[in-house]
Amino acid sequence: MAKFINPFTDVGFKKIFGQEVSKDLLIDFLNDLLVDEKSITDITFLDKEVLPEYMGDRGVIYDIYCTTENGEQFIVEMQNRQQVNFRERALYYLSHAVSRQGEKGADWRFNLKAVYGVFFMNFRLENMPHKLRTDIVLSDRDTHEQFSDKLRFIFIELPSFTKEEEECVTDFERWIYVLKNMETLNRMPFKARKSVFEKLEKIVDIASLSKEERMKYDESIKVYRDSLVTMEFAEQKGRAEGLAEGMAKGKAEERRIIAGQLKRMGMSFDAIREVTGLSDSEIDKL
Repeated sequence: MAKFINPFTDVGFKKIFGQEVSKDLLIDFLNDLLVDEKSITDITFLDKEVLPEYMGDRGVIYDIYCTTENGEQFIVEMQNRQQVNFRERALYYLSHAVSRQGEKGADWRFNLKAVYGVFFMNFRLENMPHKLRTDIVLSDRDTHEQFSDKLRFIFIELPSFTKEEEECVTDFERWIYVLKNMETLNRMPFKARKSVFEKLEKIVDIASLSKEERMKYDESIKVYRDSLVTMEFAEQKGRAEGLAEGMAKGKAEERRIIAGQLKRMGMSFDAIREVTGLSDSEIDKL
């Protein structure tokens, strides 16, 4: 049984970063994310559901929505699977947060505060170089000089992080290591180096959850695991359909090789028979 909560669940992620009682964890993470750029001392959580500006507009719901003492806004999300128009969705969310800063009246002079989007992704972003961190800013295409610092996207591609505990060099890497491996850890690393991880250990200990919190967490785990199973099924179906397309031109030996691969993947005889055209007895011999 796991000792610590799974941060990829909705309940787990918000328990770590979305509570007033533990907001110093979010502050610490953001400072490590933007080390040598900013020093955030306090944040205020905003209503995660932003009401529409006009009747009939669609409201926006964020995982975590907060503002710093300087008025800069941060939207922090955990996404477990690729979504249609994921990047456009991120652009819409941040643009919405920028546009809502507009004040009615002749005295307002577009004195905008910066809006940051921090997107944890438990998948690889398509059509982009696969790396842990991708920072998107507004800059000149030729000179790369920054045009404005009021809009920034930070995508954190968790599958691209492969470092072990002893290989982590920066505090940002230590945060990513803990978050990515939390559910399998038996102890919380880095406590001697940084006290924030000692507080994190107490917050994410499953044994410390109240009965009500445990019920919500268990339901969140169920949703998370159902999502994983759905994604795995879709991937296997896609692979099977691709194999079936090539099967029409294949030879008997190729069909047997593919059937053997599908059998080792755990696919049912019915599905293998449908894809390869082999009989149950032929599949059984593989």
